[in-house]
Amino acid sequence: MSENEQDRAGDEQPNAAGAGDGSGSVVDKGKRRPLIIGLFVAVVVIGLLYLLYDVFIGSRSVSTDNAYVAGENAQVTPLTTGQVVDVAVVDTQPVRRGQLLLRLEDTDQRIAVEQAEAMLSLAQRRYSQARAQGSASGASAAAKEAAIPEAQARLASARADLDRARLEYERRASLDGSGAVSGEELSRARTALQGAQAAVRQADAGLAQARADAVSARRDETAANALVAGLPVDEAPEVRAARSRLAQAKLDLARTVIRAPIDGVVAQRSVQVGQRVTNTTVTMTIVPVSSLYVDANFKENQLGKVRPGQRATVTSDFYGDDVVYHGKVIGFAGGTGAAFSLIPAQNATGNWIKVVQRLPVRIALDPKELREHPLRVGLSMEAKIDLTSQR
Repeated sequence: MSENEQDRAGDEQPNAAGAGDGSGSVVDKGKRRPLIIGLFVAVVVIGLLYLLYDVFIGSRSVSTDNAYVAGENAQVTPLTTGQVVDVAVVDTQPVRRGQLLLRLEDTDQRIAVEQAEAMLSLAQRRYSQARAQGSASGASAAAKEAAIPEAQARLASARADLDRARLEYERRASLDGSGAVSGEELSRARTALQGAQAAVRQADAGLAQARADAVSARRDETAANALVAGLPVDEAPEVRAARSRLAQAKLDLARTVIRAPIDGVVAQRSVQVGQRVTNTTVTMTIVPVSSLYVDANFKENQLGKVRPGQRATVTSDFYGDDVVYHGKVIGFAGGTGAAFSLIPAQNATGNWIKVVQRLPVRIALDPKELREHPLRVGLSMEAKIDLTSQR
């Protein structure tokens, strides 16, 4: 036997001896028990650490990195129709509330204002004319009423003449057979009596006519004063209507100058000089960077202890962990994102798979911190809510 074969035979003898013991483990039997005990202790320690973390840290807060900056953006829409003659701002430009944004061509609106002013002046003059007509109607009615006593006096005089004529006729008629009165005298007395009776009827008709004229004149006065009686010129219906038209014309003129409705930054400016816009054209958007908030999309199994008013801390990928925003929970969305999607999920199928849903939680931020470190709509955030904080 060669020396190499003897070496191989010597190496195989210990392996054969180990196989004979029935032990194929690399670890010695004496060390196996301490190793198992150490592994068990490690598992217990890890479990205890996780339990302590869950009780003292994990159960006291919930967090998510599915959060984004949002805000109540203001869309700038003209309230009148016209051609743009000036645009005073550009995208990314900060603006203050009331600052000029753009102007529309205002020739038509200025003409409308002049026409409305003329109509107001005309309405005021018509009011004065109606007042004058009412005064004239009143004077005419007074004159008609003054004619009634005169008519009454004529009637009284006619009745007195009738009484005298009747006495003359009766006296002559009583002497008609005695020859003391001629037939001609009796005939004249009869004619005079008939004339006096006619005069009484005429005077009575004149009195009725005077009374009717007075009543008609008073009614004309009432009709003339119907629109102006008891009203100053500023309260007259025609004057108020004309003043309303003037106010509307001035409002349309003022609306040709479009100003910023809020403080913020101009975004999505889509209007150019020369463009014709209507009251449905969105010319630009203003983002209120000083009053932004965070919509944090928490899993539904994280929200059991979340309540409005609880404190929250938020960090932004824009600034990193060095800048921490402090805020509070102000409310929950009315539904999950899936519920309000264009095509909501239909789970009433046989192949349904449960998916953990997320519900948006709105977190208000500190305005002072926003001024110091401005954010922009759409930025990614990480939000953490302190469940132990009180409302």
